[in-house]
Amino acid sequence: MVQNSTVVLFSTLVLMSLPVLSDDATPVTELERPSSRSMHKGQQTKQAIVQAAVTLSTQVGLEGLSIGSLAELMHMSKSGVFAHFGSREELQISVIREYFASFEQEVFYPAMKAPQGLPRVRALFDNWMKRVAVEIQSGCIFISGAVEFDDRPGPVREALASSVQTWLQALYRAVVLAKQCGHLTQEADEQQVAFEIHALILALHYEARFLKNPGSLARANRGFADIVARYGVPGAAEISV
Repeated sequence: MVQNSTVVLFSTLVLMSLPVLSDDATPVTELERPSSRSMHKGQQTKQAIVQAAVTLSTQVGLEGLSIGSLAELMHMSKSGVFAHFGSREELQISVIREYFASFEQEVFYPAMKAPQGLPRVRALFDNWMKRVAVEIQSGCIFISGAVEFDDRPGPVREALASSVQTWLQALYRAVVLAKQCGHLTQEADEQQVAFEIHALILALHYEARFLKNPGSLARANRGFADIVARYGVPGAAEISV
């Protein structure tokens, strides 16, 4: 079973029996505690800001994202937006995390319901293609971000690279399982197969979004069929359906 290496569940230990203390070690009264309702509202506001920032980033890129433009979009003050993140860099990283979480929900997790082997690889590719069909109009943060931050070391580049590497590693593991299931020939190079699938998606973005070439989606699907034909065992095309 392919394990998602990016989803880590943290257990939080809450010491309910200990009083909450202020700086002078005086117990804080219930009236002084932040209400769960206000904390929940703050979380909802932050999530709404992040989602709006994701939409804006697909249009202007991560580098074009600013506290000011987001505040205007959300009808909030700059200080109100800033209070939720503390810096533009943290906002950009939050956008990357949200974008990747959405990618997982749309592409990765549904594909895990498919049987191991080529059916799962096919499901990953099909789900990826469905997302790309939307991104042709809206843009892809991973692709635009790679252009913006490819030679700019720092936390934002690290967050982008980590997200893409995690996804490609999941694709690679699916290909490895396909070979272990006997759906690919023994001579098939798993890394090469995963590389070629990724290359199809990148070419599709360039051809469809930038060059506006008609038939790009059909060509990408044909490219995947060619990969299966080259590296799959006899009858692999039927297995992958």
